[in-house]
Formats: sequence, C-alpha cells, structure tokens
Amino acid sequence: MALIKKDDHDWFLPEDVRKQLTETLKALRETVSLELFVQPGVNDEFSDYTGKFCADLARLDGRITYARHDLASDRAKALGVTASPTLCVNPDDYHIRFLGAPMGEEGKSFITAVMLVSLRANGLSEASLALLEPLDGERLAQVFVSPSCPYCPGQVMHAIKCAIARPGQIKAECVEMSENPVLTEKYNVGSVPHTIFNQGGHEALGLMPEERFVVELVHLKSAEELLKDGSLPGMEGMQTASGYGTIDPGEVDLVIIGAGPAGLTAGIYAVRAGLKTVVLEKSIVGGQVALTPVVENYPGFTAVPGKQLMDIMGEHARQYVPVHEGEAVESIRVGDPAKDEPITVTTARGVYPAKAVILATGASYRKLGVPGEHAYFGRGVNYCASCDGYLYKGKSVAIIGGGNTALTDALHLKNLGVDVTVIHRRDEFRAQKPLIESVERENIPVLWNTVVEEIKGDGRKASSLKLRNVITRAETELPVDGVFMAIGQKAATELAQAMGVALGENGFVRTGPDMRTNVPRVYAAGDLTGGLQQIVTAIGEGSIAAMSAFEDISHPYWKK
Repeated sequence: MALIKKDDHDWFLPEDVRKQLTETLKALRETVSLELFVQPGVNDEFSDYTGKFCADLARLDGRITYARHDLASDRAKALGVTASPTLCVNPDDYHIRFLGAPMGEEGKSFITAVMLVSLRANGLSEASLALLEPLDGERLAQVFVSPSCPYCPGQVMHAIKCAIARPGQIKAECVEMSENPVLTEKYNVGSVPHTIFNQGGHEALGLMPEERFVVELVHLKSAEELLKDGSLPGMEGMQTASGYGTIDPGEVDLVIIGAGPAGLTAGIYAVRAGLKTVVLEKSIVGGQVALTPVVENYPGFTAVPGKQLMDIMGEHARQYVPVHEGEAVESIRVGDPAKDEPITVTTARGVYPAKAVILATGASYRKLGVPGEHAYFGRGVNYCASCDGYLYKGKSVAIIGGGNTALTDALHLKNLGVDVTVIHRRDEFRAQKPLIESVERENIPVLWNTVVEEIKGDGRKASSLKLRNVITRAETELPVDGVFMAIGQKAATELAQAMGVALGENGFVRTGPDMRTNVPRVYAAGDLTGGLQQIVTAIGEGSIAAMSAFEDISHPYWKK
C-alpha cells in the first residue's frame, strides 16, 4: 500500500474544476476513505486517471483520504476485489465500488457518492425506504455504464443510495463496460444503463424511477411480473422530485410537462411573467438533446456536447422554476374553462390543479419495424449512439437513416474507433451540407437505395442485417456487431390525445403561431409540434407558449 502525500504530484485536475470541487467539498462532514486497486498492465491509462483524480481530491480536502493498493495485495483479497482498476468508497463501512475509471458522466456519480457517504445520508425518498423495508437477504446491484451516457448516473445513484441505506446487505457496483469486457460479455450487455441484480438473478435495461429500482432490487422481479401476479407494492413507480428546488403538489398557475429545451425555456419565461409554475419531467432534464453527441448549430457554441448544453440550460432554468425530474404525469383532467374549473394534473406525488398546461413532451425514437428489432434490443440493436457507442470500439456497426441524426451518430462512432456503414433508403442524404461533407471527408461507406428487411442473430446477440436494394431488388447480408436506428422520431402525444388535443396528419400536435392548441388553456411546444425540430425552434416555441399562457390567464379569450 502506498499513501499519497499532498505534495507528491502536480495538480491533475484543471483549475476551474478544482475551484468547483472545493466549493462542493465544503459540505463534507465525516472522513471519506478512497481505496484504489490496480494491476500493472491492465487498463493502465484508466488506473492512472483514477489515481490522479483521487489524489487531487485528497489534496483539496483533508477529510478525504486516498490509498493505492496492488490487486495482489492482502487488502484486495480481504475485500474480494478482482478487477483493475476498482475504486472503493469507505470499504470498511459500505460496498460501493467503481469498476473502471469514474470518467465523463460517472464522475458525477462518484462525487455524489463521496458526499452522501460523508454525510452518512442515503438520499432515498420516504417511499423508497418503505419499499426497502421487506428486504431480508443480500443484494448485489451491478450497473453497467459508459462515460457518455446521461442516463447512467441516475441508475448508479439508485444502487449507491440503497447500499448506504443497508450497509452489509446491499452492494453497489458501477461497471464501466469497455474496461470490463469479460463481465460485459458474461451478461451480454449491449446497451446502457444495464443493471444486473445478484449476478443474473434479475436484470433491467434503462434508467428506472427510484422506487421501481428498489422494488425490483428487493423482489428480483420486474414490476410487470409483480403486477401480473398481484404482488406489486402500491408505491411502485413513484419518484420524489429532486433538484435545486421543488414544490409540493398543490395549486399552481402553470404546469409544464417536459424538461427539454422547450419546457425549460417556457419555465423561465413563465416565472419571469409572474406565474407560479412547475416543470414535470418523467426522466432527466434534456430530452433528446442530452443524447446528442455534439451540437454544432446552436448559436454561441461552435461545438458543444448535447448533455453539456442541457446542463447549462437546466442550471439556468432552476434559478427560476422548480424542475421535478423523475415525476411522470399519470393523468390530466380538463375542467370547464367557462366555470373556472382547473386543469388537474396528477402524478405519483400528488395533484396539481392548474390554470394552464404546456405540453413539451417531445418525441421518441421511431422504430424500423422489422423482424429481430425487438428481440435484439439492447443486444446489438441500439437507438442512442451517445449512450452505447463505447461498446462498439473496434467493431462494426450500421447506422440506419439519412438525416442529421444519422450522420451525426456516424461521425461520433467513427471518432470512437468504430467501423461504421450508413444504410439509407434513398439516393441522397436529407442532412445538412456540413454533415454530409464531414461524412464524405471521413470516408464513411454508404449503402444507397437500401433497406433493412431483417435483423438476424444467434438468439443472444444481433450478428447481421438482411438488406434489399430498392432499385435492383437484390438481397444481401451484412455482418455487423450492432445497428443504430436513426430514422426520425414519433411525437409523444399520449397525454395530448387524452385531453382531446387535435393532431395533424403527420401525428404531431397541431398549434397556431401562438402555440395554442384547440383545447383552451392547453399549449404545446418543441418536437411535439413537428416542423423544424431544432433546439432553437424549441426554445422559441417554449417562450411563445409561456407568454400565450400568461396572456390567456390574464385575459381569457374563451370568455369573450
């Protein structure tokens, strides 16, 4: 074991990061012990990164201690550590481990874990603690992640919070998939976040609400299975709001549903206009933009990662309006506006009677609809290049599509060291010229006038695509390790339709230039409305919707 002294090295972290961390670490209470286990010759670059990161933290605040051990040491054997690098947080008290360097998005999980351990606080909601109560056995939650996945930290923190709440009973491990290929292959991980409970006793794909995570951790069954056999706890699906500021359910002027660019902008404008407002988001702040590897057409930024851009917008919005992440809307009942009856928005947390509602629910990935797509989802079939691209370094994938998203994803994967082929059903791209030129410059091969007929595999993973040329009708087969769909989006109109909001022929919500829908007091903005689905247009529509809501609340046009 080698203890790192304060003056043993130069600073590794940039000055601006050190300043930010110094402020964050001021809230520390109890001492936090960080122990890193490494094996020379295995993931040396990542071991070096982790060691320097931890040493800087210890140098920034004396309440953090750091020690480095060899994987063959007695300490490693005593703790049962077998992967290099493995970073343990207070290993004598908790089983909280990062298998792989906490880089990118997982840096946030690591710092949050340090803070919670120091505060001796688990951070779980009261509902989650109640759902955790019946647990009577040991649990291991291994969350497989990639550094660029914006959804992964949320799932990792669910596991860490549970481990802090039940030390000695629950173990939490954040597994960086590219640094742990044996584990990744063992559990057939093809998309992140992918959570393995009790070494395969149960598994879950994607980010889950906190309470659902706890339910499945305790029962080792999916919520759907528990519901089917009648044993689903009544609190399943709840998620206590978190963030810089929240408000309890109750009467408000305006409810904004969705925290993408449109929803966040609407929140800022609404509060500045004097409306008591809340933004409800079923997942995380950012929407589709948070999954965009690089944004190159947003004014003020020559190039910026989509997640970083949405973090900036989210921080700004939270200075004005409560943004409740993980709080999905279950139902909306529209009262009679002539009688001043409210629009009642119901979530798992409670009821929000509102004077108006802005729908900014965005759109979801459009499916190709071919055999094998569903069967191999997460097993070679992917929809998020930002989330899952790291898994395919040194491998071959196909990108299906010919628009901005398809070409952006192709360039991102190429930059990661992935062998990329673009498959497009037409003879020319629909993307912007700079993207087309970049794809040509990178010599990314394109199969023109070609469609996918079937995704084939061995039952465990996708392995090839059955293709058909739409001109010659010739059929071919393309061996691939994975395929990314980038064929457009489908508007999330379920809530809109339930309220009687009219849709256009293209399936998107129909609005006027003031973003009003056909239902008085209900507005829509962003990708939900179709048209030019760009960040700048979503922002514009969000601001217009908020001001229209303000105008209508002040001077109800339906009463004239």
